[in-house]
Amino acid sequence: MITTGTARSGRTSAAVAILGTGSCLPSHVVGNDEVAAAAGVTDEWIRLKTGIRSRRRAKPDEATSDLAIAAGRAAMEAAGIGAADLSLIVVATSTPDQPQPATASVVADGLGAGHGTAAFDVNAVCSGFVFALNAAQHVLAAADSPYALVIGADIYSRILNPADRRTAILFGDGAGAVVLGPARPGRGLLAGRLAGFGAERDLIEVPAGGSRLPASPETLAGGLHYFTMNGRGVRDFVNATVAPAVTAFVEESGFTAGAVDHFVPHQANGRMLEDLSATLGIAAGSTRVTYEDFGNTGAASVPITLDRAARSGQLEDGDLVLLAGFGGGMAMGLSLLRWQRTHPSHSTTYA
Repeated sequence: MITTGTARSGRTSAAVAILGTGSCLPSHVVGNDEVAAAAGVTDEWIRLKTGIRSRRRAKPDEATSDLAIAAGRAAMEAAGIGAADLSLIVVATSTPDQPQPATASVVADGLGAGHGTAAFDVNAVCSGFVFALNAAQHVLAAADSPYALVIGADIYSRILNPADRRTAILFGDGAGAVVLGPARPGRGLLAGRLAGFGAERDLIEVPAGGSRLPASPETLAGGLHYFTMNGRGVRDFVNATVAPAVTAFVEESGFTAGAVDHFVPHQANGRMLEDLSATLGIAAGSTRVTYEDFGNTGAASVPITLDRAARSGQLEDGDLVLLAGFGGGMAMGLSLLRWQRTHPSHSTTYA
């Protein structure tokens, strides 16, 4: 477990804050009826089990980088900076455009980032955005420019088995982004914690397509290129590991759950989030959600939800915000920050 910073309620802010947010959701809306039949369930069953009503699906000619570029542009517009101001671009994804090069390189080129701008990917599956956020915060300390762009983007529709009701009903496509830059006194990223639980890595996986099981007619016939998930095992992991870790993180940072103004968790499953918020003692109405409309968007879910909260005016300057990513690996990423509101809200970008 890595602790990337600590905070106390009386301490001044960290050096880095979120200056702007952005998101991109594909225009094609997929309702429950569209995925229910192939999965052998009903709209009512999906709503009861997950709380999801719809999700977005990328067009056939759209790749992860396309959504990431649009979200990045929206975040930079909100922050009032251009691509030339960036020293770093980090893309969190487990559905890259291709194995090589990094999707972040495609994004950097698409945004028109300056020659020499560092760009790399992070694959911590659904925790990826919070991992990338923590990494970028520390890279900025030695960067030529004080600005970084951190993006979470995934197109899970390309790796789902339509007949698998454990996964096909949950996931949607999308991207979310934030710009990091100088914090005002009393604002910014206060603390972070990253943790991995490799012994439980088989709870969520795509078995084939890598060096252990290269893609072949046999792996395709066996469906080994599809995303798989042990739903019950994941729920047990969240209850037994994530919930107590979040509580400890908040308390060790000098706060209580009651002090959290906005809890922005990975949008894994609506029912799971209801249980998690109740276990943590997060105040009613403080958990920010987007799963009803967008489903589980992987590494994009935390930044999409944060962007929606920011642009709807829910986040006030100085609010205490808790970000929590968890999922495949298994992995968990946490960040605690004082919100720094700098620009008026804009509308969400749709591809």
